[in-house]
Amino acid sequence: MPNKDRNKRSVRQARQRERAEREAQAATQAAASSSSKKAVSAPKKAPVKVAEKTGFIARTKAYFGAVRAEMHRVTWPSRTELTNYSVAVVAMLIAFGVAVWLVDTGVVAGLVGFTGLRG
Repeated sequence: MPNKDRNKRSVRQARQRERAEREAQAATQAAASSSSKKAVSAPKKAPVKVAEKTGFIARTKAYFGAVRAEMHRVTWPSRTELTNYSVAVVAMLIAFGVAVWLVDTGVVAGLVGFTGLRG
């Protein structure tokens, strides 16, 4: 497993632990405050912010900024891996090209033999 994946998993697990600790602290504070107060009111929800409608240029900039950020996250193959993949693709293209040529030649030979026509 690559180191990068392992680091991502550990960061995710650390965030999950932090969330669990915050929830536990919130639960203990709620329990302490509810014991001192007889009536427990529901927690107030924050008002939902409505996203402003942005212009075309701003959305385009944001899109290309997100594309650039995503391209930095991509794990690119090394030079040797790229060479190996390219050789494999070219070899398969040649193999399938020969296979299609053989099938085509066989079909044409069958049609010539069946119909007696030369083409």
